[in-house]
Amino acid sequence: MNHATLLIYNPTAGPWDMTRALKRLATYLGQRGWPTEIVETHQAGDATRYARQAVADGVHAVLVAGGDGTINEVVNGLAGSPVTLGLVPVGTGNILAHQLQMPVLNLGAAFYIKDVGDALVQGRVQRVDLGIANARYFACWAGLGLDAEITVQMEPRPRFAKRLHALPYILAAFVVAAEFRGVRSSIVIGEHTFRTRALMVLASNIRLYASFFNVAPRACMDDGLLDIFVFKGLGVSYILRHLMSFFGGRHLRDPKVLYALARTLRVETSPDVALHLDGDPFGTTPTAISLEPGFLRLLVPPQAPDSLFRNPPEHE
Repeated sequence: MNHATLLIYNPTAGPWDMTRALKRLATYLGQRGWPTEIVETHQAGDATRYARQAVADGVHAVLVAGGDGTINEVVNGLAGSPVTLGLVPVGTGNILAHQLQMPVLNLGAAFYIKDVGDALVQGRVQRVDLGIANARYFACWAGLGLDAEITVQMEPRPRFAKRLHALPYILAAFVVAAEFRGVRSSIVIGEHTFRTRALMVLASNIRLYASFFNVAPRACMDDGLLDIFVFKGLGVSYILRHLMSFFGGRHLRDPKVLYALARTLRVETSPDVALHLDGDPFGTTPTAISLEPGFLRLLVPPQAPDSLFRNPPEHE
């Protein structure tokens, strides 16, 4: 079987330059029968373009060395294709990789090269759903309102800020939250319409959100449904309430949180608010969100939780 592999590296992702470690990983993969070529991105859109070319070239897999934003770009190049996506976590958050329990490539320890390489070579292929918002795919979440406004303030971040991990986001969250008020919203989930004051609306395809929150503890990546949350309220007091509910795992029982499973979501707000997809800003409301079941072949490490998937892996 042809195991030709393309590794797309975003050199601005994460707190450190991982070029040398990735070259060693490529060598290790080659020794395991996965000849791997590395290409670097230089500007927004490069990762999508490289991924589309990889599909045209008939490669076996495309690996992404970057954060969740770089993964999103590659997803938009591979969506609906037979090429498998694999993760090489070198970003700052690496939320999708953490969800899959994928080892993170570490700058200082040689054995991490083997751990990451083995997780890829021994992985299984699962067909997972992709969300789509305003004609762009997302693998993890679409969020609008408070979290997206914070993202607009923070991205893109310089490398020194990434070395502080979540701290800059926490500080930005306090600044934005102090001024952000819930917006009048018309929200259509499936066939049901709701009108409310919303601080944030989140459509999630995975369980984790940010670095701390198990927002959708029963989410599956291949169930054909998005886990949708509407966080209601007006201002800082409601934001603090939702934050405490998050940390305590009580948000699913909070009457100020609307939770639903659905395949479609439409949101209009007054005034318009920001939208993010997989943690990167992408326009504003109004927003139409839907789901494409099984639209991505994802390389899942052996240690990934089986409960994330309802369907059996594909056989190659």
